Amino acid sequence: MATYYCGYLVPNEFLLQRAVEELGQEPPENAEDEIELILMAARDLMGETGVLCSAKFRRVKTPKGTTWWCIAFSSKAPHERLPATAPPEERYKALKEAIATEANQCLF
Repeated sequence: MATYYCGYLVPNEFLLQRAVEELGQEPPENAEDEIELILMAARDLMGETGVLCSAKFRRVKTPKGTTWWCIAFSSKAPHERLPATAPPEERYKALKEAIATEANQCLF
């Protein structure tokens, strides 16, 4: 059964660029380095925008089959330990602004 999230889809390129340009990391040399940089950049972005403790970072597949990273605020899946409904916008407004040009909102 599929798990649905409400949050923001974030492209790999956005997170890799953040890791290299804003966090001063070396570009990835292999897939393992790439994942490490993506996780580092996501954790930094979530902390900087105040959602680190209230959101989850998940790999998701859209109905069209495209795979993305998602910073999720809510889910109807109890095992995710996220609220079942989306929080008020003020809780994630800083994140929305930080990734506005690169992210796409995903809904239930």
